Amino acid sequence: MHPNPAHCHWDGSPRTKHPRRPLRVSATSPSRLLRAGQGGHCRRCGNRIDAYQRTNQQPIALHPAELATVQVPEACRWHLSGGIAHPHGDGSAWCRIPHHLICPRRTPTLRLGPHLEAMRRQLAVRTRRLIDTGAFSPTAPTRPQPATPAACPARPVVQMLLGRYLADKPVETIQCVAQTRQRHRCPRPVLEPSLPAGRWRLLPSGPQRGQLTLPATLMAIYDLGRLPYTEQLRWRTQRCPAHTAAPGAADLALAGWQAFDPLLHSAHIHTRLPHRPARTEGDDQCCTTPWKSH
Repeated sequence: MHPNPAHCHWDGSPRTKHPRRPLRVSATSPSRLLRAGQGGHCRRCGNRIDAYQRTNQQPIALHPAELATVQVPEACRWHLSGGIAHPHGDGSAWCRIPHHLICPRRTPTLRLGPHLEAMRRQLAVRTRRLIDTGAFSPTAPTRPQPATPAACPARPVVQMLLGRYLADKPVETIQCVAQTRQRHRCPRPVLEPSLPAGRWRLLPSGPQRGQLTLPATLMAIYDLGRLPYTEQLRWRTQRCPAHTAAPGAADLALAGWQAFDPLLHSAHIHTRLPHRPARTEGDDQCCTTPWKSH
């Protein structure tokens, strides 16, 4: 009895291998995010969500299933076009709805219809099942604690492209969002030691365009404004130098930037520079040396 060759099953039937087709994103697509990187789970209830970018580049979590338009209030209807979420209907009989409206661990801000209330109860039952089986542990939202002057802020404010953005993690740990050839997220950081780096500065926390006026205070900002435009754009798209040179690579995660608002993000305002003593009278108001981790 001869053993079966490697290309056959135990019963002699041939093995058929389907070739793996690479995922590609069109160069004219307004969103570089692959569909594989859009799925996730709500941190409060554990149910599935889909993350999409809005027209203002801010992410939004939508319920993964489409709903009939007549069952959703007009102010809560969203539709997708080219991977971008738009806050209105597109004239069809189906639409999407933000997850926070039917999240069972949030208090509804609008009066929902009977169909949406039934969906909310179903999600609550699923959340309870996930908790009972140990597949999900709810975490209550915690207010971020201000960092000490001797440490880098956990969520620093970065200035680039004539705007200010709040990062989701420290500067040195911001990770590239591009997809590698092995279909994994790139592990390289955006901060490249061989390229020009930004510098920490104490700048006024004045309002940006369309924001409320607040009392003028100095805050620590990681300034990238003096870098070349291409380098600032690389930080804004959150890509390492290798994937910046490869524009065909798609994104496997959303960029972690959020438009900074001094009123909404007051907990992330730090009045001292990282690794520097408190500024005294007569000191310079900016740090002229790039930030380095210890």
